Amino acid sequence: MDVGLMVTSFGDVELADVAVRAEELAYDAVWVGELWGESGVVQLTEMACRTEAIELGSAILNVYSRSPAVLAMTAASLQRAADGRFTLGVGTSTAKAVEGLHGMAFDRPVRRAHETIELVREFTAGDGRVDYDGQLLEAADFPALDVPLPIYHAGLGPANRRVVGRLCDGWIPHNIPFSALDEAFEEVASAARERDRDPDEIEIAPYVPSAVNEDPDEARETLRRHVAYYVGSGEGYRRAVAMAYPDRADRIAEAWRGGDKRGAAEAVTDAMIEDLGVAGTPDEARDQLRALVAETGIDHPIVVVPEPASSETIESTIEALAPEKL
Repeated sequence: MDVGLMVTSFGDVELADVAVRAEELAYDAVWVGELWGESGVVQLTEMACRTEAIELGSAILNVYSRSPAVLAMTAASLQRAADGRFTLGVGTSTAKAVEGLHGMAFDRPVRRAHETIELVREFTAGDGRVDYDGQLLEAADFPALDVPLPIYHAGLGPANRRVVGRLCDGWIPHNIPFSALDEAFEEVASAARERDRDPDEIEIAPYVPSAVNEDPDEARETLRRHVAYYVGSGEGYRRAVAMAYPDRADRIAEAWRGGDKRGAAEAVTDAMIEDLGVAGTPDEARDQLRALVAETGIDHPIVVVPEPASSETIESTIEALAPEKL
């Protein structure tokens, strides 16, 4: 099974060390996020230098804090450093991150994503000189870099999913219930067909929040807290979960935003855990992941170990869900 691993802060372990271990465990790819703390680009560069064959991806770099030209130069440099193993994953991030951290207006995010991806594609396609005149972005008379690479987009809402269909090689959904994934992909597929693109060639690579522990209750509790955090802190994530659980999503968000984090986690049902991630003992979790891929259109699940996970759960998850054990 083709399985990727999201490399995040696992205690005192260096992220590049995790990437090396993921390669040893036969994960197909490692993915690195970026919000605050260290640069995901620098981390990916170190991983490119210390690994040999495993694919590398950003999941995600936001489309606000770097201009399309900087994103293109960054992607081209990483593609060269990784000998062709890099995938550029981008997304709009959230208003909180864009406005509160970067001090930029979270203005027209869907249009910003569309034009950024379109322009990065032109910059990296190697087809003469680039002239671009969009509604938000422009570029004039600069040579393309001739370093083609896959571009994925983490579009959640319908309009952003259409951006995936029009322009992207892959889709990185997060917190869209797996039971609603095929229906959600129809928006991607429809937009692809309108551009005479084959929807089957667009890879579905969702985050799969995963918690594995010999104590299944601890594993499920870890996932409960993870879901509560996202539903409570990001409106886009709340809407995504609400595709299948509208009342519960509202209840969780209300509790979280009111400061009742425990109550928010308790409002996450077992059915939601099963529909939004993988949790249980090693055998249970492997069965869940196998079934998830078999029963949906998922091409490349990205195992994400939730931030509140204990060191025991982190270790168990990475080991149990390694492709060689599936």
